[in-house]
Amino acid sequence: MQEDDDNQNLVLGILFGVIALVIGLVIGLASYVTGQTREAAPAAVAAVEAPEIAEVGEPLIKLYFDSGKAELPANAAEEVAKVVAKLHEEPAKLVLISGYHDETGGAAVNAEVAKARALAVKDALIAAGIPADKVNLRKPAITLGGGDAAEARRVEVRVQ
Repeated sequence: MQEDDDNQNLVLGILFGVIALVIGLVIGLASYVTGQTREAAPAAVAAVEAPEIAEVGEPLIKLYFDSGKAELPANAAEEVAKVVAKLHEEPAKLVLISGYHDETGGAAVNAEVAKARALAVKDALIAAGIPADKVNLRKPAITLGGGDAAEARRVEVRVQ
């Protein structure tokens, strides 16, 4: 009789342990998902607060990058000098940087590479003496169609 009670207590102990683990898992998962939602909310608010700036006219310069790379091309210094000169001629205007990528590869990776390229150009412009508050970035854009692959891996700079 004592052995049956011991076995029953063991089974009940294991059952309650499993139930406790399941409840802990559910609570942990719920707090993790809630935390992820809270972290995503400020980014969504920031995106709403920063309106998209429309591109006006033709780009002053286009910089073409190697596939998957964000290092500035060899001609970047002379191209950046054109932007600096144009902004000195028209100091009331702003600089708009637009990064592009093609459809090949993963969308998230392409967007990050396009963003890194645009940030590299922004850093070069600021290093050349353009105030940071005069430089604006647009979200990376996909270049559609079957054009030149290098055309998809570009950053355009406008003074507008």
